[in-house]
Amino acid sequence: MTDNTGSSTYRPPPRTREVMINGQMVKLKYCFTCKMFRPPRTSHCSVCDNCVERFDHHCPWVGNCVGRRNYRFFYAFILSLSFLTAFIFACVVTHLTLRSQGSNFLSTLKETPASVLELVICFFSIWSILGLSGFHTYLVASNLTTNEDIKGSWSSKRGGEASVNPYSHKSVITNCCAVLCGPLPPSLIDRRGFVQSDAVLPSPIRSDEPACGAKPDASMVGGHP
Repeated sequence: MTDNTGSSTYRPPPRTREVMINGQMVKLKYCFTCKMFRPPRTSHCSVCDNCVERFDHHCPWVGNCVGRRNYRFFYAFILSLSFLTAFIFACVVTHLTLRSQGSNFLSTLKETPASVLELVICFFSIWSILGLSGFHTYLVASNLTTNEDIKGSWSSKRGGEASVNPYSHKSVITNCCAVLCGPLPPSLIDRRGFVQSDAVLPSPIRSDEPACGAKPDASMVGGHP
C-alpha cells in the first residue's frame, strides 16, 4: 500500500488505542473520516459528518448534535419545557373547572373546543417530555451519555462483565455539578481560519486564450488576418 508520497512502506494507522482513565482501560477508536484517534467519549455523527466530543445524541428537533459544550443547555431546555407543559395543563384544567361550575361539564367542553384541544395535546405531550427529562436526569446523576447508556458501555448489556464507569465521581451531587456546573471548554472550531483545499484545481481558460488544439487567431499574435 502506498501513500501520496509514493512510499511503498506506508501502513494504515491502527484501529484502536488503549488509554488509562481513573484506573480503567478505555479503548480509543481511529476515525478514518476525521483522520484522528477519537478522544474519550467521542463519537462520529453520521448526520453532521464530524466527531463530537462527549457525544450524547443527534437531536432532530433542535437540528444539532448534543455534546460536551451544549448538553447543559439542552437539559435546561427539556426541563423548562416539562414545567411549561405541566403548567399549561394545570391552567387548562382549572379554567374548565371554573367555567363548569353551575352548569353541565359537557356543555362547557362544547363551548370551549380550543381548550379541549389544548388539554388533549398537553395530556399526551406531558408524559413524553417528563419521561425524557427524567431519563436525562438519571444520566446527569450517573455522569453518563445517551450513547453510552444505549450501547451499554459500562453495564452488562453487551453480555460481558459489567465495568465501572470511569467518568463517574461516585456521588450524585458531584456528578450533577460536573456535568451542569463545570467550566465550559473552549470551542475547537476556528471560525476565522482558512479552509485548506485538498487539491489544486487547474485554472480555467480565459476568454482571450485559445482552446486546447485550436490554432491562435492572427489578431492574437499581432499579425493581420
